[in-house]
Amino acid sequence: MTTFLFSGHLMDRPDRAAARFPPAMEPAAAAAIAAALDRHGASAGDIAFSQAASGGDLLFLEACAERGVRRRILLPFDIATFEQTSVRPSLDGERWVERYRRALAAPGAAVQDMPTALGPLADGRDPYEACNRWLVDEALAHASGALCFICLWNGDGPEGPGGTAHMVAEVGAHGGLIEHIDTRLLV
Repeated sequence: MTTFLFSGHLMDRPDRAAARFPPAMEPAAAAAIAAALDRHGASAGDIAFSQAASGGDLLFLEACAERGVRRRILLPFDIATFEQTSVRPSLDGERWVERYRRALAAPGAAVQDMPTALGPLADGRDPYEACNRWLVDEALAHASGALCFICLWNGDGPEGPGGTAHMVAEVGAHGGLIEHIDTRLLV
């Protein structure tokens, strides 16, 4: 059994100054994620951990569902709040909201939100960083075999707390396999 963990860029928001993950990149990103899962033999005996933001997360969850991989979706907020903060604001947000709702309701998906599962955050802790740590901890706890972290990332440093750069550092600190899909190389 392989345990997959994912983090990736959000689809660009309308107000983003420099493109990082524009809608035109979506097909190439989806294909690269699918290819990474296939390289690691993703199948019904495996489990995957991810958030469900518009962009990389949802592409990953959809690819896992196509392969029968069980999905544990861990969110830093309740479902509605996460939808408003990390799904709807993207370019073509309504389409992403539909995909988000489908991903959460799909067979093989189990959804947990951090406030319910772990209680309130200590003052000053960033919810996205805390959720990244929770994802890593849960994935490592389930990784009786291999842990494979797939990231859809441009390789830049952090743009804010709890992003993909933070997750790469968290996984690196635990020695997991990192499969980096570099968005700068996608066409």
